[in-house]
Formats: sequence, structure tokens, C-alpha cells
Amino acid sequence: MTDLRYPNAVVHFGVFFQGVNHSTIWSDPRSGSQMNHSTFTQLIRTAERGLLDAFFLGEGLRLREQRGRIHDLDVVGRPDALTELATLAGLTDRIGLVATQNTTYNDPADLARRLASLDVLSGGRAAWNVVTTDNAWTGANFRRGGYLDHADRYERAERFVNLARRVWDSWDGSEFAPVDSDDGFFDVEIAPTVPRSPQGHPVIFQAGDSPTGRDFAARSADVIFSAHGSDRHDALAFADDVRRRVVAAGRPEDDVLTFPGTQIVVADTEGEVEEKARWVLEQQVTPAPAHDPVIADIDGTRGAARQGHDPRAIAQEWRRVAEENKFSLRELVLHTSARRGFAGTASQLADELTLWVRSGASSGFNVTPFLVPSGLDDIVDQLVPALQERDAYPTAYVGTTLREHLGLRPPLTRRR
Repeated sequence: MTDLRYPNAVVHFGVFFQGVNHSTIWSDPRSGSQMNHSTFTQLIRTAERGLLDAFFLGEGLRLREQRGRIHDLDVVGRPDALTELATLAGLTDRIGLVATQNTTYNDPADLARRLASLDVLSGGRAAWNVVTTDNAWTGANFRRGGYLDHADRYERAERFVNLARRVWDSWDGSEFAPVDSDDGFFDVEIAPTVPRSPQGHPVIFQAGDSPTGRDFAARSADVIFSAHGSDRHDALAFADDVRRRVVAAGRPEDDVLTFPGTQIVVADTEGEVEEKARWVLEQQVTPAPAHDPVIADIDGTRGAARQGHDPRAIAQEWRRVAEENKFSLRELVLHTSARRGFAGTASQLADELTLWVRSGASSGFNVTPFLVPSGLDDIVDQLVPALQERDAYPTAYVGTTLREHLGLRPPLTRRR
């Protein structure tokens, strides 16, 4: 490979154990419980055996619904992310532990303390995926004068993160100084109760694709978790945009890593690749409902707004395609579902993923297994060795903290 932006870059992997999704195959006999601790244990042990950087937990503060009807694929009874990660910290030695935590409905003193506790107890392996939920059904659980609008959510998030950093910085090992704030969002005086961890602060992830979200990540995050994990040119455009924003924020262009969420399907032969990828797609689409769904407007707070497109126009177009091709509802979903992520033999995938990180399209990948907890086995047993043969994947953990695994600089507020 020549003319690559980062010719010696290596692939980083995280594994994303989602709380809510439609990409996990629930009906397969190999699928485990989403609530049973053994499922989490098996997946994270496989990830650590494969030298993955991080185990990434989603979080849902309320079951998802649309106009009062709970989504069929939501997970009922899922444990709290920080509690689950605290138990997994005791069963692992090196892998990072990423907790998705909300800045709209949490409070800085409490969340900073709980994240610092996980960071100390794990020996410096904690990370915080900062999210700013805006939907009304989650807000109803915490209603304190209404949920914030989009711009205010990010302003609160940035002040929340900055305040948490001040709390983590305020304990020098023997003494601490109270942290106060009166900025319109937070009127507090916080006395920290947890010492600093070996990595200084938990690593900050940020998941957000809007211009406001990207600017927030450029100013505040160590890693940005994106949705650009299928097309390399699309991912490169996103990464270049993030790099421009990072430099504009006064940071080195490589100061924020990009980790797109993705799916990886590994097959033994080229002939099996298409067959397995098709099987995965078909299993991800559940049987069609007995009734024909009614087209309804989506208000942007009760459900996904499909990136600002008119939902009625989309539905009308899908109905036209179905009628022309005599598709059933399930066949239409399969027809309109673009393939997510990657599919190939281990050798093909190793070449492709190496090109991604060395061309600057991403720093690594946050993999969503299509089967839980066994969906990482092919990646760890086949893809990781193929990457190592290309000197594109570590052969051992480089340190003890997540910040070391990812090659990150010290926390933003602790640089000389």
C-alpha cells in the first residue's frame, strides 16, 4: 500500500453490546439472554482473548415506544450499564469498559463519582460514551420542567463533561479542592470522594453525527462513535470533517479517534460469503405483522425522523416498489435494506480493514455482533490472526489502561 495517510496504523476493535437494536438475531438457538450475566461474561472474555480494546455497553433509560406501543425488539430487564461493567471489571484484566451515560437526565456530582469509581476499581479501564437523549418518552421518567431542545442538550452536555473533568482533576492523591459552578445549568459545589485513576480520567466517547455533535466531540471527546461503518469513501469524508473541526478547536488533528459502528460477517470461502451474508440479513428481518402499517407523521420526539425526510413520501415510494415487484412486506424490507458493514473471508476483510485505518477513514471499528454471545468467535479466531499477519493488529495489550490501548494523549485538562 502506498500514499497512505497513516501507513503504520493498526486496527482497533471494540465490541458494542447494544441495549436496543434490530441487527441482533434473536430467533437463532445460539442467541443468549440479553439479561443473563453469563451472556455478558462469555462475550467480554472472547473480546479480551482477541485483544479487543473495549467492551461497549449501550443504555436505555426507558423502553422505546411509538404512540404508546412498545417496540417488539426492545430489551426488558437489562441491567444498569455501570453496575454490569463493575462486575465485568472483576472478571477481566485489560479490556476497556465503556458505559453509555446520559447528560440530560443525570447529575454531574453523582455520575462523575460513579465513572471515577469504575475507573479506579478497573485500574484505569473506564470510558464514558456521552449521549444527550431528546425523546419525550425517556424525558417522562425524569420530567423536571421538560426535556431540552437539541441545541440546549449539547450545551448542557459540554458543561456537564467540563464539570466532571474538574471533579476528576480536583483530587491530587492526598488533598482535594471543592468544585463549584453556577452557569445556568448547574448550581453546585462538589466535594470529590474518589481519587484519580491510573489513566487520569475515564476516556470520553461521543456518539453524535449532527454538526453540533461533531463540534462537541472535536472540543471534548477522545473518540467519536459514528454511523459511517460501511462505505470507506463516506467514512473518509466524515473523518476528514472531524479532523478539520478538531484542528479548529485547537487540538492536533489525530487527537480524536473515529470508531464507526459496524457489522462483520466472516466466511471460510468466497463462495460462502454471499450465502452467509444473505442468511444474516434474512434472520435480522422478523416476520411481517398481520396488519398493514398505517402511514403516520413522526414528530421527532416520539420516534426516529428518518434524517428529516418526509415519512409519508418514503412510505408511498416503498408501497410503489412493493406493488410493482409483488413483494410481501418482509420481501420489501429485505429489498430496501442496504448491507451493513463488511462480509468476506478473513484474508479479504484483513486487507479491507487495514486499508480503512491506514487511509484515515477510521481509527478502528465498534463491532456489533449479529449473534450474542458467540458472534465474536469468527472475528477473534480468524480475522484477528489475518490482521496480525499483516502487522495491522497488536499481538498483546500495550499497557494496562484503555488510554494506553488506544494510543491516546493524556486527558485534555492534564496536558502541559
